[in-house]
Amino acid sequence: MAFEIETKDCTAVTDAELGELEAIAAESPRAFSMGLLSKQAEEWVLLTTAREDEKLRGYVFYTLERIGGTPAVVMGLASVERNNRRATTLRSLMSEIYHRALMAFPDEDVVFGTQLINPGAFEIFQDLEQELPRSGHKVSGEERAWGRRFAKRLGISSLAYDDRTFLALGDGSTPRIFDYESPKEEKTSPDVQELFKELHTKNGDTLIALAWAMAERLEKLGS
Repeated sequence: MAFEIETKDCTAVTDAELGELEAIAAESPRAFSMGLLSKQAEEWVLLTTAREDEKLRGYVFYTLERIGGTPAVVMGLASVERNNRRATTLRSLMSEIYHRALMAFPDEDVVFGTQLINPGAFEIFQDLEQELPRSGHKVSGEERAWGRRFAKRLGISSLAYDDRTFLALGDGSTPRIFDYESPKEEKTSPDVQELFKELHTKNGDTLIALAWAMAERLEKLGS
């Protein structure tokens, strides 16, 4: 069955809808409270949801903006229900975000970024390129700057962020991550797993991750 995708302004999100969002992560070890979700609705511009047979399966809070003049999609808190259709849910959500990015930034390269805590979540960037960080790659000064920009936009203190490893130290509170667990989590590349080896999830540590959609690629993804 096809997914029903809806995108709305965060100012239009109701308490009943926030209750649905809360229920999505019920089986996740990183459940998000109503209070946290309500705050996200205040901090972000758009909310995209994916429903299957009228049942909510996943959502993403995000904004389309320019960071230093460069088109960017900043993805905040998000969650995909842990079921056997989760990969399809993720693809449906990202297809809508690509479309929004294409409409906002036609004929331009766009950088996408978010916070992750598990290797399999890198599937979020499966259609993109030049992802950061990546194992064995020595980051350039400009790439480190992009990590800092996204960390700042995601509300992370410069003192808590390492621009060489892209790791952000937590403060014990619930991190605003893109909560997606791949159905093939255990088969994730060792190189990707290596990026998370110093992460202390109980402390709320996260990995700032980003990737690019070149203009020609985005036109295909977002059409």
